[in-house]
Amino acid sequence: MQDRFIPVASPLEQYQRHRAPIIDAIGKVLESGRYILGEEVSLFEREFADFLEIKHCIGVANGTEAVSLALKSCGVKPGDEVITVSHTAVATVAAIELIGAVPVFADIDPLTRCMDPGLVQSLITSKTRAVLPVHMYGQPAPMKDICDIARMNGLRIVEDCAQACGAEMSGRKTGTFGDAAAFSFYPTKNLGAIGDGGAVVTNDPAVSEEVRALREYGWRQRYISAEPGMNSRLDEVQAAILRVKLPFLREDNLRRRQIAQRYSRAVDGDFITPPRNVPGTEHAMHLYVVECKDRASLQPFLEDRKIGTALHYPKPVHLQEAYLQRIRGSQRLPETERLYERIVSLPLYPELSEPDTERICEALSLWCSSR
Repeated sequence: MQDRFIPVASPLEQYQRHRAPIIDAIGKVLESGRYILGEEVSLFEREFADFLEIKHCIGVANGTEAVSLALKSCGVKPGDEVITVSHTAVATVAAIELIGAVPVFADIDPLTRCMDPGLVQSLITSKTRAVLPVHMYGQPAPMKDICDIARMNGLRIVEDCAQACGAEMSGRKTGTFGDAAAFSFYPTKNLGAIGDGGAVVTNDPAVSEEVRALREYGWRQRYISAEPGMNSRLDEVQAAILRVKLPFLREDNLRRRQIAQRYSRAVDGDFITPPRNVPGTEHAMHLYVVECKDRASLQPFLEDRKIGTALHYPKPVHLQEAYLQRIRGSQRLPETERLYERIVSLPLYPELSEPDTERICEALSLWCSSR
């Protein structure tokens, strides 16, 4: 239907696609009488670890706390510095500060739109404890170079995989390169719950044991706190829903990439620059983000044709009021600031129909030809 508005994301359409098994899975949990850290969480943890080909997965309440718990379990303490990027969801930076650590910003590489590893060394001080690369929009960060720099300086590595579930680099999935990694299962993510959810993954049994304790009050023995912890448990209902969706993740990501390729063929590189192809990586295409010289014209043009757009994000973290002029590295982020003047997110989700995909491609081509 030409008058149907096409949103940037549609968790409702994904629910409708899996409606019957999701309802069955929820009913099974409700009838079990076990609602916190029961069988569904245990099974999901095992299945998600198998999907990533990693040893340990610990379900937690959300992606933000997954980052916090991963950092803390890797030994990051209050006052320690963590090098990350300003080009990210604010949750990345909030998670660092939630445990009393101090974020430091590195600029991005314009090719990957992720952390530029060549800029990390100059930011390292005696207070630096960890590097936190973000696999932005689903594009893997250059983990080999980042890991080399971190290891050379004795730093821990925590990957923020919130937007990169199923992305790969050199045949390995994101989340398997660092000491630990954090995932979000927010409803719009490639693997999305119907509510909040997250996970920490690691190959280190000591990190795994620490996350499991910290997510539940620091318990190593029930009701006995060995250390101060928190309450960050993946819900049984959400775990059951994620188990329904996980077997479809590979084909969903493939569908995302197919739609993205259609968009990329439809745009004119003189006016709209699509996400660049980075050799050796497989983009998860959580978001399809173009760079546009005249987004003030493109966005209303598409909105008039009932095609949604969004900005991910309206401002980089270092220019938001809560963080303005107080984070080291903020004065040297030219590529980050340049990117934010041009980015536009287009609709991208596996349930996007062929007619809607074609409608978007035609609109993009029409706008480009009118320049």
